[in-house]
Amino acid sequence: MSSGDISISNVSKVFRANTPSPVVALDGIDLEIKEGEFVSIVGASGSGKSTLLRIVDGLTGPTGGTVKIGGAEVTKPGQDRGFVFQQDRLFPWRTILDNVVLGLELRGVKKRDSYPRAKELLAIMGLSKFANSYPGELSGGMRQRANLARAYALEPKIMIMDEPYAALDGQTREIMQQFLLDTWEAHKTTVLFVTHQIDEAVYLSDRVVVFTSRPGKVKESINIDLPRPRTLNDKRSADFGQYVERVWTSIEEEVKASMQLEMEYGRA
Repeated sequence: MSSGDISISNVSKVFRANTPSPVVALDGIDLEIKEGEFVSIVGASGSGKSTLLRIVDGLTGPTGGTVKIGGAEVTKPGQDRGFVFQQDRLFPWRTILDNVVLGLELRGVKKRDSYPRAKELLAIMGLSKFANSYPGELSGGMRQRANLARAYALEPKIMIMDEPYAALDGQTREIMQQFLLDTWEAHKTTVLFVTHQIDEAVYLSDRVVVFTSRPGKVKESINIDLPRPRTLNDKRSADFGQYVERVWTSIEEEVKASMQLEMEYGRA
């Protein structure tokens, strides 16, 4: 098994605190992700997508089942993983450059080694001119590019991304998608990506995994057989539209079931 492989076997997660009764978030998740593969997870709200990402990263443990990376069971966060959240989480008192080197700094990497690496990534992200700026001086899209640079600075084998572009406007989101693909093409990092945008999942991914409504299970795994490298123009192709329709057809009844569950829970 390669070091960037992810093996998720019969994973379940039950939350018992602060709820009238136990909430089963995930139930029997089986998923194999190969090194260098880009896999997106889509599903209705509350289907356990973000919970699974946190389990893969080691931020929380499963109630049952196992997650293995490179054959080793995940029990805590590791240096082989990078996590990109919805919010950029940059420190406002540090420059963009100093934010990007933060993880390396915490690892004890010397400035003479960390700063050239950070500057190289900022150049890839189109942020060289803003290295000495502060987060509050940048747009949302620029901050997320800096956030991505900070994650890649650690050279992780696996990148875990939880709706990183949810707060961005449509145009900025599409530009960020292209930045992500360009960066992924250059590094071939294994990517596990959660999004509510079906077209985003299809555009980015080698495979789109559809979750059922809660409790989350793998309903379908759809291979996206579109040529790479991809550009935004590919979204206008007939093949792209067919993949979007297929994923939406798979997810539609799960979204309806999730809405019905929320209504019933609200009446309880």
